[in-house]
Parts: sequence; C-alpha cells; structure tokens
Amino acid sequence: MKLGTRSSPLAMAQAEETRARLCAAHGWDSNAVELVPVVASGDKILDRPLADIGGKALWTKELDQWLAEGDIDASVHSLKDVETIRPDIFTLGAILPRADKRDRLIGARSIAALPQGARVGTSAPRRAAQLLHQRPDCKVVPIRGNVATRLGKLEAGEADATFLASAGLSRLGQDSVGVSLDASAWLPAPSQGAIAIECRADDAATRQAFAALDHAPSRGEVLAERALLLQLGGNCHSPIAVLCDHYEGMLTMRAAIFSADGQERIEGEARFAAGDDDAPKALAADLLKRATPGISAVFDGAS
Repeated sequence: MKLGTRSSPLAMAQAEETRARLCAAHGWDSNAVELVPVVASGDKILDRPLADIGGKALWTKELDQWLAEGDIDASVHSLKDVETIRPDIFTLGAILPRADKRDRLIGARSIAALPQGARVGTSAPRRAAQLLHQRPDCKVVPIRGNVATRLGKLEAGEADATFLASAGLSRLGQDSVGVSLDASAWLPAPSQGAIAIECRADDAATRQAFAALDHAPSRGEVLAERALLLQLGGNCHSPIAVLCDHYEGMLTMRAAIFSADGQERIEGEARFAAGDDDAPKALAADLLKRATPGISAVFDGAS
C-alpha cells in the first residue's frame, strides 16, 4: 500500500504513525506500506501569507492529483490543513485518535507575560485575532514555515514570541518547547491535533483497511467542527476558533469568530449528540446573525 504525505518533518512523523498503526492493526510487516512524500506548494512558498497564495489547497493539490490518478492509495493529512469542501471522489477513511488540541506559546510564560508591544510571529488569522483581542498592544509579524523554520526565525530575532500546535511539537518529540495555553481561554483551530487519512471513495479494499484505525470520538469532534466551518462560509482570512469535546456520545462545542484586528468577538456554545451536523450549523448561523460589521467583512457567509 502506498501512503502519500507532505515531506516536512512533521508530516513524515504523522505518516510514520499512520503506517505503524495500520501495520499493527492488520499484523503487517512495515515494508507492506510505502510512504510516498511530496513537496507541497504550501511548503515551497514561505514569503507570503497562505491566504494570499491559494489557501489550504496548497497543502493538498499534489497529493490530490496522485490519489485521483491512482499513484497512491491514500493521503495522510493534518485535517486542519484540509479544505472543508472536498472532491466527491475522495472520502475520509479514518481519523486517528486526536492529540492535544491546544496551542503553545513560545517566547513567554503566558499571553499576559508578553512584553508591552511584543512582536508576535504568526500568519494564522485565528491566532492573530485572539492575540490582539487579549493584547491589543502587541504587533503581529508574519511568520510561515515548518516547526524548525519558525523556531529558527524566533531564535534569529524576527519576533519576540510565536505559536505552534502542541500536537505537532509532541509528534516531533519537542514536548519541552513552549507553554501550552488553556484551551478554554485560547480556543484552538478547527480539527487541530487530528490526523486524517483520505482514500478514493470507490476503493473498497483501502477503505476497509483503514476502517480499523478510525477513532469514533475524534471523528465526531472534527466532523462537527468542519460542519461549523462550512456553515460559517469562512475563508483563509476568517478568524475562527473552536473547542469541541466528546463525552459519552455527546459533544460540547464553544466557538468564536473575530474581526481581523481582533477587537470584535462573538462567541457561542452548543451541546449535541455526535453525528448531529445540524447543531453546529445552527451555532454557526447564530454567530453570523450576531456578527458585527467588522466580523462580517471577513466572512463570506455573513449577512
């Protein structure tokens, strides 16, 4: 079986985890699964914000082509980097058990401990808006690249602090880097911490192989978050933050949307059964209904 993956160190670590789980589930030798890396467009262009050069499709288009043409049997993705609307020929074959959803702050003990006027490196609208909502004195400076690149830019003095996903750092064996932020006060990105395996919808054998890896609670959380995202009609410029937790078949969701400068914030909450896509859509509709003009300006679906 051929698994396609981006070639960044984190993507390769996630593909290795997927291969290990797949082989363990079926009693296969590791040689039965080949990792096929690609340098994604999003990894090649690092001098501009993702939203300005094509959005999340830059993480998936090469793998999508290979998967569609049968060069690989499945793609391994960080689900938070996958567009909400996907081609009908693909399906999510498995969601692995979700890792830590939180962000980590590198360069200070907390958001409150950032120096006055600190330069904070991020190209994520969610992180920028949440930061400026809590600390309007700070300055956001654009930083993109893989984990090592961003840490290197911080070390070089391009910023005083930055953010990285806790799950990614853990998968790279860097649990000691940075301070995890309380997810109830600093909401994560939709699907953060989730590894997804995408297959061709008509490939029954591959879908069956990956079904053994699917983690139902994690799938319930991320599909609810993606339903919220779809209903919000957001794009790569839209600051969207959401925390969804699964407990005994029920999901609790907190979501917030922001204006680009972080000064305007609307939050909502819902509790519903896993698999109920109508509830997160209703929450999204409520957020948009209450959106201020500054928030509506960065949401395609806002009225």
